[in-house]
Amino acid sequence: MAPKNQQSNKTNKRKHVPAAKPDAPDRPTSKRPKLAAPKRSGPPTATKRSDKPFKPKFQKSEPDTVKKAPLSKRERRINAKELAEARKKKRKPYYELEHELSSLWEKMRHRNIKKEDRSKLVTEALQKMRGQISEIAGSHISSRVLQTCVKYCSQAEKDAVFEELQPHFLTLAGNTYAVHVVKKMLDNASKTQLAGFISSLHGHVASLLRQKVGSIVIEHAYGLANATQKQELVMELYSAELQLFKDLVSLKESRLVDVISKLNLQKASVLRHMNKVVQPILEKGIVDHSIIHRVLMEYFSIADQPSATDVIQQLSSPLLIRMIESKDGSRIAMLCVKHGSAKERKKIIKGMKGLIGKIAHDHGGSLVLVCIVSTVDDTKLITKVVIREIRKILKELVFDKNGRLPLLQLLHPNCSRYFSPDDLTSLNLSIPSLSAKGESEAKSSKNEKSNKTDTKDDTDTEVTEVEGNENTSGDELHLVEGGKKDPFLRRQELLVNSGLAEGLIDICIESAGELLRSNFGKEVIYEVATGGSDGILHPTLDDKLNTLHAEIASLAAKSSEESEEEHVLKNFHSSRAIRKLVLDCPTFACTLWKKALKGKCELWAKDHSCKVICAFLESSDSKVRGLAKKELQLLIDAGIIKIPETKHSANEG
Repeated sequence: MAPKNQQSNKTNKRKHVPAAKPDAPDRPTSKRPKLAAPKRSGPPTATKRSDKPFKPKFQKSEPDTVKKAPLSKRERRINAKELAEARKKKRKPYYELEHELSSLWEKMRHRNIKKEDRSKLVTEALQKMRGQISEIAGSHISSRVLQTCVKYCSQAEKDAVFEELQPHFLTLAGNTYAVHVVKKMLDNASKTQLAGFISSLHGHVASLLRQKVGSIVIEHAYGLANATQKQELVMELYSAELQLFKDLVSLKESRLVDVISKLNLQKASVLRHMNKVVQPILEKGIVDHSIIHRVLMEYFSIADQPSATDVIQQLSSPLLIRMIESKDGSRIAMLCVKHGSAKERKKIIKGMKGLIGKIAHDHGGSLVLVCIVSTVDDTKLITKVVIREIRKILKELVFDKNGRLPLLQLLHPNCSRYFSPDDLTSLNLSIPSLSAKGESEAKSSKNEKSNKTDTKDDTDTEVTEVEGNENTSGDELHLVEGGKKDPFLRRQELLVNSGLAEGLIDICIESAGELLRSNFGKEVIYEVATGGSDGILHPTLDDKLNTLHAEIASLAAKSSEESEEEHVLKNFHSSRAIRKLVLDCPTFACTLWKKALKGKCELWAKDHSCKVICAFLESSDSKVRGLAKKELQLLIDAGIIKIPETKHSANEG
């Protein structure tokens, strides 16, 4: 028997030796009986396994044929084009016709084509379109072909196209592409055809004005129509009766207040109808058309205070800038400035930011700027938005007929020499319902007699001119509505304190000769040289004004041979401007005499320069007359200078 330690070592060695796996289990395995498969109702299935290898369910099988090569960009583009054409053929019934017309159009629209060849192409295209013109006019492509055909075809062909399109004009007027064809047809229409078209619009004017496309057709027809036809288009916007009954439209009265009194219409019902017409148009922002401007002016003439205030609030935005190109549109803008609140005026002025130059060059826009500088008390805002942009283009504005008006308004307000009667009428308009309180206060302060007071009905209110214009003296008028600030103080802050006057004098010194010879610039340099109305440039800018006087005198002192341009004393415009300065500005007259005319009067005693010399004797200042009397008297005695008897007798008196 082995020792105990030896047995333990043997056992340890056995533990580390891995046992070999037996090939088969020691115990016998008993086979379980196979269960019988359930019977299926159907054809027997094969129980044998297929020899094909197993494939996953979603694995793509290898193609039997070789893969097709990818299409090139050109082939893909051609396939897409063919597919698009096939779809267009299914969708458009006139696809083939449009294709033929477009090929003809490419030939007829060239500039270098002969007239005979073009007329043949136009005739061929019109023959292809015959009977289908109304459908073709609404297409993006074929409508352009039709426009070209109408432009170059004969009058007989134009009449044929007009007759075919006439029953469909109302439908085509709302189409984005057909609207251009309709406008082209109206441009080439005869008076009878235009009258027929305007007559067919009766009852549909308000609905078309609410559409962006339809309103273009109405505005185009309104621009081509005569005064009677314009009245027909506008009248049905006033009331439902005028919209329904066509016979009432043919009235001679053009103003709404006259129409109301003539037909005995109720003012409240007219106001409600116009409110239904105006509000959708304003909400959609369709305010570019002159017919809408006229309707708004008539609306203001009868509107009560809440209605007028509501419309002013809607218009007091950048939307108003799109209206000032027309006469009525600029008047509406001025009414909004006059009767708007401080907040609304601020919106209007801020909406002009960056557009002052464009606005100033337009006549209606320049009048709006004149109204702003004459009415709005917030001079800091005007200086920041308006004056700052004016200073950038100041030299350009002084030579422009319209651009100089705001400058002249600040130098000499409401002067009839620079503003036409129609301009002064526009500047003095007001809304009756919003200015009634001020008018009643003015009437009560005057203590008029009871037998002289005029009784007014509600139907007699209208947008009127300023009352009391007859009482104004001289050539100045005063606005009805305005700010609370003193007008002279407002002008001083805008003209002098802002630095505008200093820049204006510098430009006058720099371009004195050019301004004097200019038809419009001479008036600006005259007002600057005289110091403006009420001496607004004195005494702050006296030194610069003296420099300007010296510059004009130095130009007059030059001989005719020294300057290439016509001499300032011989030029038609400059001679009249200098003569006027001699009569109205004694300081300038003394400077001119000492530097340019003393001892040389005989040289200038002919042509236009003679009027400048005679102005020294016609001056109301005794000092000016005394300077030239001795030298000019010799010329008068010699018969070289003749002074009119009326002026001579007035000076003697």
